[in-house]
Amino acid sequence: MDVAAVLRRNRLLGELDAGQMAEMLGLGRIVRFDADQIIFDKGDPGDSLFAVLKGQIAIRTSSADGKTMLLNILEAGDVLGEIGLIDGRERTAAAVALRPVELYRIDRADFIPFLERHPRLCTSMMVVLCDRLRWVSENIEDAVFHDVPRRLARRLLLLSDSYGQPTAAGLRLTLPLSQEALANMLGVTREMVNKCLGALRRTGAVTYAKGFIVINDLALLKDMAGDPERTP
Repeated sequence: MDVAAVLRRNRLLGELDAGQMAEMLGLGRIVRFDADQIIFDKGDPGDSLFAVLKGQIAIRTSSADGKTMLLNILEAGDVLGEIGLIDGRERTAAAVALRPVELYRIDRADFIPFLERHPRLCTSMMVVLCDRLRWVSENIEDAVFHDVPRRLARRLLLLSDSYGQPTAAGLRLTLPLSQEALANMLGVTREMVNKCLGALRRTGAVTYAKGFIVINDLALLKDMAGDPERTP
């Protein structure tokens, strides 16, 4: 596996020149986790940064009464653990392998001095963290101001940005998603997601089969999401 090539898919690490990449690769190591294995848990020390080389990882959080929300699904080229890496505080969410994964791990004690040696990367890191803040803000706004059908439509559009594959039928989300996973993303019940997906199917906006969603009418889904900025 060309580790450097995978890491360059990431917005932050992709800005490293050949010398910087070689230097960084000398600081870390490859680690592996089996499916369903916890990579780190909420509240664990933020002592390292991980970059996904292979597989899929769920980022999730849970309440005291056991309710779970799926925050994100990460694939090859994505990074995780950057918040705890910067401030050295505890993890804000848990990371769990959805399938066998290979990660590149760099300890905070090594990565912070690396950033200090290459200050331009600090600016890139700030941009990445700002993206995270915007994403959190948008999710809070969705939860407070939008009903579940609109939130589902908006989440499908967001997923299509990363996982949409053009086909004759429309944009196929290459990420397999169960109704339970969608429910956890939205913080609602599976029954509610089932009802909303049924309504979307009846309009012709999407089809759903064997865990894969196809957006058949992108313009209609954008209209349902109430997101004029996404409309061509």
